[in-house]
Amino acid sequence: MREMIEYIARALASNPDAVSVTEEDDGERIFLHLSVDDQDKGKVIGRDGRVAQSMRSLLRVAAVKADTRVSLEID
Repeated sequence: MREMIEYIARALASNPDAVSVTEEDDGERIFLHLSVDDQDKGKVIGRDGRVAQSMRSLLRVAAVKADTRVSLEID
């Protein structure tokens, strides 16, 4: 799941080298923290948050397949 989010963010970003995704697991939920360059935040979040919501929807599908819960935070 981390690789999927990193792949999508790198494809959207103007500076793909600044994209990083860290993963935190507290036992019942996985937290993914996506950090991008300040200039790319608008592209990754999208108009009215549509791109971010789409990434969260894809994560939800992957989490159901893996029988876990995932949360995405964009820093």
